Amino acid sequence: MSFVSHKTKEDKVIDAGIYSVLFICALVTLFPLYYVVIVSLTPYVEVMKNGGFVIWPEHFTLQAYKEIFQSARIPQALKITVFITVVGTSLNLIVTTLLAYPLSKKSVPGRNIILMLIVFTMIFSGGIIPLYILVRSLGLYDSVWALVIPGMVSTFNLLIVKTYFENLPAEVEEAARVDGCGEVSTLIRIVLPLSAPIMATIGLFYGVTHWNEYFKGIFYLSDKTLMPMQVVLRSMIQAPNISTELSINSMVLDALPPETIKMAVVVVATLPLLVIYPFLQKYFVKGALLGSIKG
Repeated sequence: MSFVSHKTKEDKVIDAGIYSVLFICALVTLFPLYYVVIVSLTPYVEVMKNGGFVIWPEHFTLQAYKEIFQSARIPQALKITVFITVVGTSLNLIVTTLLAYPLSKKSVPGRNIILMLIVFTMIFSGGIIPLYILVRSLGLYDSVWALVIPGMVSTFNLLIVKTYFENLPAEVEEAARVDGCGEVSTLIRIVLPLSAPIMATIGLFYGVTHWNEYFKGIFYLSDKTLMPMQVVLRSMIQAPNISTELSINSMVLDALPPETIKMAVVVVATLPLLVIYPFLQKYFVKGALLGSIKG
């Protein structure tokens, strides 16, 4: 049995209006990113010829990318950012799962009190200064772990994961226990394989947060070699002389404008997330919706 859609003239006009608005929104959203990429690939001569504004250059060059990867600071910042993203996200997922799984069981003693205390921290925080004093007291100041350990568990993400675990069929876990699985083996062998959407979604939340880490780098670090990518990007954009920031030969800057180098750094700082997101997008909607049904 087939269903044939009959759209009236008014429906088609409304559809055309909706698609036009969506197209304009997409254009407005993507154009800044497109412009950043284009400027990072444009030779200096062509930039100057077009008054500093180029939409579609006649020639392309990768010289800016070559220069920033030959400097010591950008690769080091990229290494720190990759480290805190990979290690930090892994620890986030482990700790969040180990906390959310028992809290999803109504039989756990004191569950409601623990949940109330956790939610309390989401509404009322201690503030920046007490957190800074705590980080210094723990000996984490000027350490890469200051970018990872504070905020190990996000209350919002914890509640989403807990709700997702509560929505899993109880019969599956009961069957696992009948087969001799304990709590740990049930979690590892049964629950986690069924939780791929929520793990991917929460992992993306944590990963993006770590990749874009900025404030912790400002607050807890003074060693420039430990600064993450976003902090280095900010110092470069504000720097009056980019050759000093990146130790680039001034002769190179005669052939390559500072704006081109800055845009190339912006692309390097943004591109990894843009590449990873499409692979996790299929889990994103499902994980977020299932985890927030009862939330």
